[in-house]
Amino acid sequence: MFDWKKPTVQMLGRWQPWHQGHQELFKRCVAKTGQVVIQVRDVQGSSGGIGQEDNPFDWETVCESIEEGLSKDGFKKGVDYEIMLVPNIVNISYGRGVGYVFEEEVFEDSITNISATKIREKLRQDGELD
Repeated sequence: MFDWKKPTVQMLGRWQPWHQGHQELFKRCVAKTGQVVIQVRDVQGSSGGIGQEDNPFDWETVCESIEEGLSKDGFKKGVDYEIMLVPNIVNISYGRGVGYVFEEEVFEDSITNISATKIREKLRQDGELD
């Protein structure tokens, strides 16, 4: 069961859509503490920031995509992770180090080069997305 008092890794994003790069990031995150909170910026139909205007997927679709992807690797919502709706956060600020670590995960090119933009383009080409 997800323990709200246990140290937890936070993943914040648009997830437009959830893809294998996100999946690999999740695996690294869950290995750190055993649980992750995935925060979904609800940006459908609005800008997610500079260069992030293409946001066709709504909150429900994003959540379904995340759950479907993670279940393929045996991860369970409510145990390994929770999904949380958050505002359209475009800036994260903090005053001083008080127990948080900001960490960039670096992956091999095969993962780094996965692009949600390209995925959306392919979905449109295939008629699966307007």
